[in-house]
Amino acid sequence: MPVMQIELLKSDALGRIEIVTDGDQSWIRRDIRPARFGMRWIARKAAAREARVLTILAGVDGVPQLLAWDEGLLERSFMAGAPMQQAQPRNPDYFRQAHRLLKRLRGLGVVHNDLAKEPNWLLRDDGRPGIVDFQLAWHSRKRGRLFRLLAREDLRHLLKHKRSYCPDALTPVERGLLARRSWIASGWRATGKRVYKFVARRVFGYWDNEGKGRVRR
Repeated sequence: MPVMQIELLKSDALGRIEIVTDGDQSWIRRDIRPARFGMRWIARKAAAREARVLTILAGVDGVPQLLAWDEGLLERSFMAGAPMQQAQPRNPDYFRQAHRLLKRLRGLGVVHNDLAKEPNWLLRDDGRPGIVDFQLAWHSRKRGRLFRLLAREDLRHLLKHKRSYCPDALTPVERGLLARRSWIASGWRATGKRVYKFVARRVFGYWDNEGKGRVRR
C-alpha cells in the first residue's frame, strides 16, 4: 500500500507549504498551525483570503483549485510545471496566454497583487502559464478606479517578465505601458519595498530574491 509522502517547499514564520503525494495524487498544503506565536492571526487571514479568492476562481484553468480549508489547513490542487525563474519562458505565446489569463481573473473581479515574484508564475508541463499564491489577492464586485489600477499593475509585472525573457515580442503599446509607472509603483519602489524586505527578513525569516523564500526547518 503506497505511503503518503510530504515534501517541504517552504517554512517560515507564517507556517509551512508542502507538496503531499498519496499514490498517483498530489496536492499543495498550506499549514498555518506551526506559525510563529503572534503571527498566526496574519497567517490565518492570508490563508482565508486565498481560500475565498480560489473559491471565486473555481474552474479557471491556470490557477489552483481549492480542495479544502479548515482550521489552519488549506489544500489546493497541484499544477505540474516549473516556476518562471527556472523555466525562463522564451515563447511569445506563453505571454499571450498569460495575458488572457489575467483578463480572465479581472473579468471575475480578482487582482493578484503579487505578480512581480517570478515563483508565482508557472510554466506548466503543457507549455501554458499558471499563477499561484493568492494570499494577497483582492476580489471586488465593483471595478472602480483602484481595482483598475491594481489590475494594470498585474499586467505591468507580466510585461516586465516578458521584457526579461522575450523582449523582442513586446509591442509598442506594451512598451508604452511599461514606461508609464503608476503612483502605486512609484510609492512602492520609494518606500514600501524597503519596508517589505525588512519585514520579510527580520520577521518572517526569509530573503526575498524575486520571491524565492529561504527554507527554515
